[in-house]
Amino acid sequence: MRPRDVAALGWLWRENFLPALIWVKEAPAYRGEGGFMITPAEPFQRFANRILPANLSDTVYFRFQALARASRLAKAHSLDFAGAGQQIVFVVDGATKLVAHASESRDQIVAFQFAGEVFTVPGPDNYSYSVSALKDCDILAFDSAEFLRLASSEAGVLHHLLENTTLSLRRCREKTIALGRKTAGERIAVFLVGMAERIGVEQDGRLVLELPMSRRDISDSLGLTIETVSRQLSKLRDDGVIETVGRSGVILNALESLRDRAGFLREAA
Repeated sequence: MRPRDVAALGWLWRENFLPALIWVKEAPAYRGEGGFMITPAEPFQRFANRILPANLSDTVYFRFQALARASRLAKAHSLDFAGAGQQIVFVVDGATKLVAHASESRDQIVAFQFAGEVFTVPGPDNYSYSVSALKDCDILAFDSAEFLRLASSEAGVLHHLLENTTLSLRRCREKTIALGRKTAGERIAVFLVGMAERIGVEQDGRLVLELPMSRRDISDSLGLTIETVSRQLSKLRDDGVIETVGRSGVILNALESLRDRAGFLREAA
């Protein structure tokens, strides 16, 4: 057993389990409707395996662990970080959506997130933000300023954050172009291609998607009506590009054909 594992026995109780129990009582800003706090030991281990470099010192490892705040959200329930400032969030398992809240009860789905992904929840500025569970999920939240301060001397962590930020910006640019210039059919194609890259599972030469979001979520995210989303999916199915299975399953029979319908610049592919 590594020294890290031995030391963790005492550290986890002193620095995580006990503070987590106190935090449940004293920090309601992190507690979403239908969500509750969980001790961060196992979720943090998944985060560490995914994000932290293997050669990280035990001291720094435990400091990151002390920053982690673990929450479990039931499907359709939300976590509000009101007053908490900007957060860095890791999806341990399940799937979520980041929602921006404007005046007059107007909400906008900013992005979807899946297990193993890291994203930023902005602090309140012109809008407020919440994280909503597309299905039962566990997440870890870190105060962004504290996390970046600790990561500032860890090149491996910073490299991962830079890669993640670059990827997020790419997705934002893609969505901006889709919302501003693309037809309904192209938007649906872009969405499915993006989902294929992130959660597609290869099966018998085809890609299988199990979409955790509803048709309403898809329509809200893409600036379309539910009826338009359904029509465009039906057209793709009738053309043999996809197959639908139940309410959430989509089989991509021809990914290249789908890309052709997405309005991408061929020379850039």
